[in-house]
Amino acid sequence: MKRFIKILALVFIFSVAVSVESSAQHTIAITGGSGYATARPYPAQEMRPIWGTYQAGFSWRYYSMPRFLACFGIDIELLQRGFSYAPYPYLYEDPKEYKYYTRKLNSIMIPLIWQPHFYLFNKHLRIYLEAAPTFSFNFSSTFDNQERFAINIKGTVPAPISGKYEFRPERDNRFSYGLCGGGGIDLLFGQFEFGVRVRYDFGYSDILRNRTKYYDNNLDSETNPGENPFYYTPLRSPLDNLTISLKLGFRIGKAGFKEWEWKRPNFPKNQEVFKYTF
Repeated sequence: MKRFIKILALVFIFSVAVSVESSAQHTIAITGGSGYATARPYPAQEMRPIWGTYQAGFSWRYYSMPRFLACFGIDIELLQRGFSYAPYPYLYEDPKEYKYYTRKLNSIMIPLIWQPHFYLFNKHLRIYLEAAPTFSFNFSSTFDNQERFAINIKGTVPAPISGKYEFRPERDNRFSYGLCGGGGIDLLFGQFEFGVRVRYDFGYSDILRNRTKYYDNNLDSETNPGENPFYYTPLRSPLDNLTISLKLGFRIGKAGFKEWEWKRPNFPKNQEVFKYTF
């Protein structure tokens, strides 16, 4: 894990160093925000979103000419993900009485950003959309089980209430991928940028492995049923996140965007002289 973080830091430092040498149309920024996390299991389960998840990260953007088309960039984010669902809803008549099992995961995510945008108010307001493929690594996780028991093949047994979730290669995926999309606005003052961003991360990979390929998942029903109640289902378990983040950025170099400084030259008017003779 420490080696993985060092590699990410070196990649980010190298990108910034290259940007300083190549052009002034580069921006680095820090972001931080909150939102909610959930999952899309199949077969469908009784789910609820986890509110109050966190997001923090660094971003780099390259604004190429012409500026009205798009920019490209890379983000390195620390993102909290997870899901919360009711393992045994059939035991309760009222949905308000459901007991939920909640997993929270801490992930490092790297989106490769494509960002179409345009400017208003004399280049002081940027409005943009963004889309990106994402790659992430889940480095730790916790669980909280409101049920005081679990049901397995031997019947009803005591279940742990909460604790650290142990990743096991036969049931858990540490690496994941997906797509994200969103938009935001930036206020530009000199070399500084302040902005608000909304982003939805749409997972494609599964946090839990498919039981038809990894039969050892069924060991959870005997060894520790409260830690992972998904020992029979789901077959799919992608994770989703919605985050609202604040941004503080700095444009490298004082020259700014060269095309902003370019002025249209004054061309002389056509002078035509009427000829009286043929």
